[in-house]
Amino acid sequence: MIGEQPERSVREQRLVVMVSGNGSNLQAILDACADGRINGRVVAVVSNKADVFALQRADAAGVPAVHIGMRSGEDRPDYDARLTELVAGFDPDFIVLAGWLRILTMSFLGWFPGRVVNLHPAQPGELPGLRAIERAWDEAVAGTRTESGVMVHFVPDEGVDDGPLLATEAVPIDTTRSIEEFETAVHAIEHRLLVGVMANLCSRRFTDIDDLHRAVTLETAAPTPPLT
Repeated sequence: MIGEQPERSVREQRLVVMVSGNGSNLQAILDACADGRINGRVVAVVSNKADVFALQRADAAGVPAVHIGMRSGEDRPDYDARLTELVAGFDPDFIVLAGWLRILTMSFLGWFPGRVVNLHPAQPGELPGLRAIERAWDEAVAGTRTESGVMVHFVPDEGVDDGPLLATEAVPIDTTRSIEEFETAVHAIEHRLLVGVMANLCSRRFTDIDDLHRAVTLETAAPTPPLT
């Protein structure tokens, strides 16, 4: 049968989560896998930075935590080739970029078509790149923005924070409050959207990449359930 198969036929999915910082979104995924909201298991956490709290979160959960830094004089494709070898060794069904702060080249992405999912704290087509939360806040203070958002999308190529959309939600900006409160609101929605998308991806069986993109994109257009 083309498309969806009964949920009970879908094996537990293997997830590699890639991080560069604190790892609160990693923690949301770990918790959701542990309590059954995601039919998956984090088999590795990979960071391009050595001293980040996300790696401690992985250690605490009993998940392999791997640092892979860029070597002196190494270019991006060569780094991504090493990264590919490392990640492929964990045989992932999906790779989640949860605060991964490096642009991936096709040296990496070409090996994992339809399997790389990115989270970005902005709405589609807005504020690509680093410091999206701070930039949105600065624009709101300047009177040129009233809301920002969160999106989850597939990563098909080297476009920055761009690709087939899986879920998005707006976040109002109230400048009478603090940027810290705005950031907290953004992170809460990040956790909910990312867990909802990965729960959907991991509970389904798809016949090919096009089937996966079509089904998941249609279904995640609806609001995802909140974390409990």
